Amino acid sequence: MDPGLGLSSSRATASPVSLLLMASLSLSQLQKFQEDGFLVLEGFFSADECVAMQQRIGEIVAKMDVPVHCRVEFSTQEEEQLRAQGSTDYFLSSGDKIRFFFEKDVFDKKGSFLVPPEKSINKIGHALHAHDPVFKCVTHSPKIQALVRSLGLQMPVVVQSMYIFKQPHFGGEVFPHQDASFLYTEPLGRVLGLWIAVEDATLENGCLSFIPGSHTSGVSRRMVRNPAGSAPGTCFLGSEPARDNSLFVPTPVKRGALILIHGEVVHKSEQNLSSCSRQAYTFHLMEASGTTWSPENWLQPTAELSFPPLYT
Repeated sequence: MDPGLGLSSSRATASPVSLLLMASLSLSQLQKFQEDGFLVLEGFFSADECVAMQQRIGEIVAKMDVPVHCRVEFSTQEEEQLRAQGSTDYFLSSGDKIRFFFEKDVFDKKGSFLVPPEKSINKIGHALHAHDPVFKCVTHSPKIQALVRSLGLQMPVVVQSMYIFKQPHFGGEVFPHQDASFLYTEPLGRVLGLWIAVEDATLENGCLSFIPGSHTSGVSRRMVRNPAGSAPGTCFLGSEPARDNSLFVPTPVKRGALILIHGEVVHKSEQNLSSCSRQAYTFHLMEASGTTWSPENWLQPTAELSFPPLYT
């Protein structure tokens, strides 16, 4: 779906059938995704669709009520992850709920907000796709389904979703990682991330960066659940190797772009030091056919919410 297909400009007049054809990947795009482990699809969503997501998330945040003892700072630094998320049930039981996670240093010692709550939130997760009608509609939209079919997925299921804020001035750095470290399957190669730029993602506000081709070397570490009752609730097996920063390719995109992310491709984002937020909606799929979801993953299907099929 390169810009030459004119997705953005033709959306207003194109028929539903032609839109679904444009949502399918070409052979050259499939090859590029297979080689690099990620693929940028500019103009996949319209500005109006992005505004609808922003408006809905604003309504959710306005009604947010998080008890002091559940106010969890979100981090991708390993020691902070284990302390802040891996040790709290609020995070570990969030797979079938809509819950709120915050930036570092936004609470005082009593857990009170030091900055307005709407400016302190890092992300909302992990079941927007199941419980909110706007994000359920986006996740299961016909063009998403057509895109995923063109990748050859037979029985994709939605395992989690997140709305990420990347707040102006202090939106946190996301350290180099592989999604399969947290969403591990056997065999590997069965997890796919779909990352939607609800706002422009720039070099200044912390766009994603990837190491092309890094999805072919397996998984270097895994976050696993410790036995019930243990503290912390999770631990890491293995470790992230040191990686040359020059290997990362920054990937700025415009609002409405969709980035396909292979579960094992190494990626990161820098801290947002700009005055503009970098909001995104992202969700992860697993090809369920012939795949085992690790029982050691922090995220597990529940009686209340199994992993719903993408195709409707």
